[in-house]
Amino acid sequence: MDKRERFLNNMRFKSTDRIPFYPVPIGIWKETMNNWYKQGLSPNVDIYDLFDIDQMLQMGIYFGFSPSFDTVILEEDEETITYINFEGIKMKELKENSELSMPQFIEFPVKTRDDFDNVRYRLQLNEKQRFPNDWKDKCNMWKHRKVPLSMNADREGGFFGPLRNLMGLENLLFSYYDDPGLIEMMIENRVELMIDILGKIFEDTDMDWFVFWEDMAFNHGPLLSPDLFKKYMVPAYRKVTDFLRENGVDIIFVDCDGKIDKLIPLWIEAGVNGIYPFEVQSGMDVVKLRMEYKNDLLMIGGIDKRVLTRGKKEIDDEIRRVSSIFDHGGYIPGLDHSVPPNVPLENFIYYIKSLSKIIGV
Repeated sequence: MDKRERFLNNMRFKSTDRIPFYPVPIGIWKETMNNWYKQGLSPNVDIYDLFDIDQMLQMGIYFGFSPSFDTVILEEDEETITYINFEGIKMKELKENSELSMPQFIEFPVKTRDDFDNVRYRLQLNEKQRFPNDWKDKCNMWKHRKVPLSMNADREGGFFGPLRNLMGLENLLFSYYDDPGLIEMMIENRVELMIDILGKIFEDTDMDWFVFWEDMAFNHGPLLSPDLFKKYMVPAYRKVTDFLRENGVDIIFVDCDGKIDKLIPLWIEAGVNGIYPFEVQSGMDVVKLRMEYKNDLLMIGGIDKRVLTRGKKEIDDEIRRVSSIFDHGGYIPGLDHSVPPNVPLENFIYYIKSLSKIIGV
């Protein structure tokens, strides 16, 4: 069984030779890698090449501003830099170890309807700017693939997270009450853009799964009420998920951090059938959710990354906890977010080897 067949069968609750092996679905911080180099990892070695991790192909088509904003440096000193980034956001961040702290968001590109009208030309198909010159060659190569092909829309693939990037969280939340027409306008624009991009993709190739992005929750619950989610976002999702299924895509995920249990039934209603990464520190439990949703929910992640900072027993206990749902299907175990800098290289290697052993890689 090749890697693509294994992934598709697992996600469709069919029999496989083993569970797909994607132990780090989100990734590893740059600062973490720098620490590991100091702990003995060779800078010339790709950490993923040390293990028999299943491959995943990415289309890499950008769903955000195209053309993007020019990056403009406004001010800098020895420690910080203030600039306008590619999304038009004015922000201030540390020059060193910027991953270890949140930037200070100073100003966002959209405050009013006029502001949105001024950036709409950046949120159209603009095919030549979004698709690489070798797009046709890639599509021909993908026809013969033996590994799964993903279209991850990343930070622009949703109907709350991308709007927050346009307006900032506070302004966005007030707009649901002060100017709901603007919310509707921005969401409809996002629906049209996503369908236009997907339509172009489907002219040339298929895909194995699609991933939305939201990050619309914190450790106690969602940033938007379920009622507003149902009113504004469910219809938007449904238009895109229906289009995906019409084109043969039946594995449709959303990437959202935080405590999202109140939103899961709404995503399912909207046509999304998979979620990751299920942050344990926010109260998300893939074992409990499997019992609750059965075959209605696909899951990736759910292993508490914090145990990698502790010891081997804690790592084994956590892997053993999620292993109780391995046989059911529809679940790929992996860390519940990026590997942070306080994880020792020795513990990470132990985690990879322990998970691979119990999976049977």
